[in-house]
Amino acid sequence: MTDEFDVPTEPRAAVDALATHLTATADRPVPPATNRWLGEAEAVARDATSDDLDTQTRRKRVRQVATLLESADETDDAVADRHIEAAIECCRVVLATE
Repeated sequence: MTDEFDVPTEPRAAVDALATHLTATADRPVPPATNRWLGEAEAVARDATSDDLDTQTRRKRVRQVATLLESADETDDAVADRHIEAAIECCRVVLATE
């Protein structure tokens, strides 16, 4: 389902894309409880894009985002779901590079 979204294969670009995808969910009509999880994930993802973070801290932030996304309930919005799926793929790209 992430076909229409570009998921970078380079970890640093994937972190930026992760934040972008989660920011895009903020404009979608998702239930308030789900929106809280997504909002927290977005904040952590934006923090992960900071240039002054070392790789280990950036990866820790991405792991936090992945955990938050796993905790989020259904969105009932197809566009938000595609952004979340792309965000999860971005997390996988970052976390696959050990």
